Amino acid sequence: MIDTIFRPTLEWIKDDYKTYPFRFVIEVLAWAISVGCSITMAVTVPTPPLLALYPVWITGCAMYAWASWTRRSFGMLANYLLLVSIDSIGLIRMLTN
Repeated sequence: MIDTIFRPTLEWIKDDYKTYPFRFVIEVLAWAISVGCSITMAVTVPTPPLLALYPVWITGCAMYAWASWTRRSFGMLANYLLLVSIDSIGLIRMLTN
């Protein structure tokens, strides 16, 4: 029964990888960056290492933006470009203050 529930999802993942393996790897890496940054923030509150996290987070968002562009997904692209912009401004402000 579990096999029948997850089979369509696993097939979709395989098809996605076969269609554009490089994008698939970039998306998985960006996902790992996102999760890693979130865990680091949660573990280090109230004083997270923002100087280290911000550039990594921005890089992950830029990777997602590229993947969104290759998928022709306007909503995701707009979201990740906005996050890159907002967080880049935050990083610049942090470095200059």
